[in-house]
Amino acid sequence: MEKYAAFRSPQTINYGRDAFKEVGKEAASRGKKALIISDKVMGSLGYISECRDILSQEGVDSVVYSGVASEPTDVFVDEALTLFKKENCKIIISLGGGSCIDTAKSIAVVATNGGYVGDYMGLRKIATVNPIPHIAIPTTAGTGSEATDATVIANTTTDVKMMIKQPAFLPEVAIVDPILTVSSPKHVTAATGVDALSHAIEAYLSKHSHPMTDTMALSAMNLIVNNLPNAYEDGEDIDARENMSLGALQAGLAFSNSSVCLVHGMSRPIGALFHVPHGYSNAMLLPAVLEFSKESATERLADLGRIFEPEAENYSNKKAADIAVSSVKRLCLNLNIPNLSGWGIDKQEFESVVSKMATDALASGSPQNNPKVPVQHEIEELYKVCYVYEFSSEDKVK
Repeated sequence: MEKYAAFRSPQTINYGRDAFKEVGKEAASRGKKALIISDKVMGSLGYISECRDILSQEGVDSVVYSGVASEPTDVFVDEALTLFKKENCKIIISLGGGSCIDTAKSIAVVATNGGYVGDYMGLRKIATVNPIPHIAIPTTAGTGSEATDATVIANTTTDVKMMIKQPAFLPEVAIVDPILTVSSPKHVTAATGVDALSHAIEAYLSKHSHPMTDTMALSAMNLIVNNLPNAYEDGEDIDARENMSLGALQAGLAFSNSSVCLVHGMSRPIGALFHVPHGYSNAMLLPAVLEFSKESATERLADLGRIFEPEAENYSNKKAADIAVSSVKRLCLNLNIPNLSGWGIDKQEFESVVSKMATDALASGSPQNNPKVPVQHEIEELYKVCYVYEFSSEDKVK
């Protein structure tokens, strides 16, 4: 290592089967009234009522905001923050996917530091007051948001996804229970799974990676590559679900401390303008971006190629890196990930905003962490490539 590195994580991480049952004890030591941030799907599955029952058994009262839908927005943050203050809550519990967790992170910080959540973007406003204690409970194996100090919130006025990263946004407690992910349908398992893989890959390729993040990223890639197909084909495979949950958690810890790269920089504008869920937009971009970056990241992509195909241990780095890219393509094909055109995005409308998306991607800062740093016209061209991108069905790189 040429210089020191930092590694941040939640104060407590409870993970494994039935970890959900610990939410009552974790909450009771931090306050007696909780605001649960969730969505209607979690309500219909019974997870919200189960959470409230566990809290009640430990003497913790609760109220629910279930207005989060798809990608998190500043409107959700404002609405939930109003309820938090009205009900005089003392802790926040997020229960759901990354959108619920990111919304809760924002409330926890703004509740004690004031202002508009967008004020914290780019470190324009620093959170100097401790946030409200936040217990994050993911119900998908994908975003890793339960272990990161970043939140992504859409500005509904400018149609920009605001990437905000400060230590104060890190949840105090993460509860990762794979049993909660069994309810995820196949398409959600696919999208969130490739999202987690992209986190691990980008954490490993990032210019800010270091030995601690490398350890987490390599473990995450191994867990995800070897378990995502099984979790997708058989949602009841609890072993695969457990390994995916652990992989997503490790990927979150990795990228939170080393940062993401070009995939995420390009993904956010797609979500903001076309409302494509984050996991899908990452998956749509990942293979093409890896092809773009390959020559500048051959050695590290070779490590990924050897995870996909252990026999590549004896291959050259170039050949193993080629295997990595072709294997990611094939994985996306097998998971039925569509390209942007297949998602239904109008071509003319897409092309009319390519320049804006490229500008917004660069402004996020993430592309600058990429092994090969793109300029504006290269990102514009990548967007066009990804619009009609065909995922490969080839079996192996010869």
